[in-house]
Amino acid sequence: MQTYQIQTIDPAVLPDPGPAYTHGTVVSGARRTVFVSGQVPWAEQGVVPADFDSQCRLTWRNLLAVLSEVSMGVRNLAKVTIYLSDRSHRAASGRIRQEILGDHVPALTIIITEIYAEEWLLEIEAIAVD
Repeated sequence: MQTYQIQTIDPAVLPDPGPAYTHGTVVSGARRTVFVSGQVPWAEQGVVPADFDSQCRLTWRNLLAVLSEVSMGVRNLAKVTIYLSDRSHRAASGRIRQEILGDHVPALTIIITEIYAEEWLLEIEAIAVD
């Protein structure tokens, strides 16, 4: 039984955020909060795919594996921060994010920056609740 609620916050005085973004979220009734460290496109054997789409899907898989360890999933995500190594990855990141999250819209920040390892094209961290 779900004991918490994640509600989007989109004040009328701000621009319409569109269907895959919200200005904020409020969590009510949560029992646990999980802070997921930045996940990177690293497979079990330390292999890093060369292309962005594969790296992005692998990074999301790694993040969801952390949540799965505590019996959580996509619906538990309250806040996601995505770090991209290049602005050119924005569209692919958004498309894949929407594939993974479906109609669930957590608070989201996307930052264009250098990533710790040169071969990593992104990193994703998150906060989840239940």
